[in-house]
Amino acid sequence: MLEHVKSLSGHQNPVYALTNSGKPGIFFTAGNDKGVVEWSLDKMNYVKVLMPVKTSVYSLEHYNNQLFVGLRSGEISIFDLDKQLVTANFQAHEKPVFDVVAVPGKQEFLTASEDGTVGVWSLVDHSLLYRIPVSADTVRSIAISPDGQQVAFACKDTTVKIYNLKDYGLLHTLQKHTLPVTSVQYEPSGKYLVTGGRDAQLNFWSMPDYQLKHTIPAHMFSIYGIAFNPVRPYFATASQDKSIKIWGTEDLKLHKIVSIEKGTQGHTHSINKIIWTRDGEYLISTGDDKLVIVWDWEI
Repeated sequence: MLEHVKSLSGHQNPVYALTNSGKPGIFFTAGNDKGVVEWSLDKMNYVKVLMPVKTSVYSLEHYNNQLFVGLRSGEISIFDLDKQLVTANFQAHEKPVFDVVAVPGKQEFLTASEDGTVGVWSLVDHSLLYRIPVSADTVRSIAISPDGQQVAFACKDTTVKIYNLKDYGLLHTLQKHTLPVTSVQYEPSGKYLVTGGRDAQLNFWSMPDYQLKHTIPAHMFSIYGIAFNPVRPYFATASQDKSIKIWGTEDLKLHKIVSIEKGTQGHTHSINKIIWTRDGEYLISTGDDKLVIVWDWEI
């Protein structure tokens, strides 16, 4: 179901950020070694260092052939992949930026920060439109609902906040995790929201009423990544416990564990980020062991 293809080296420090590009077979990574790197799945190697950065990178987002880079300094840099240069750099927050997500339907993008706020920015001129005081502490992760009507924020204060994307009004505060919420994703068809926390639990919330329906003790330590396969009824989770797990989207059952402790190849330290390629054929993972690992979907 998930087979190791190659472990890619090149980063000199932990890797925190990972995103697909608009081109098949190209993806980007960044972390604590002050550079954003472009990789090729065709060559199974790095292509080049796209841009240097002054501080660690915690988040990457690709939209319209632009790469949005969220920095530990609280800055956002925007790299134009056509022009191959940085076209904007500005102070978005007073503290680190942990997530960046584009909202194309509104020509906006969102930034989540350790300062507890979410910035709402124009995709056209990068001006600040709103600043939402979401939490008294870190906002770690952002997810947009499949219908584009709502947005979920995972917070360090153990809550998940649901806002209306139209006017950014607060709709729900979800409280079930006992420790900070570190990851959040909507199921692609809109059936439920899934959240993962430092308590190692996966919580499943029904849509559209956000009622808690299931809780799974999914990992041993913090869950840092939740990624739904775009073409198959499965999703992956990744954790500080160095494992990747594959679950059924419909039955929520565990189908595969990838971990060096289970005798497979894998990460030797915390896994910080996972994504599927847009065709669903590969899962890519990054972690504190400085590696980028490519996994192939095997029937």
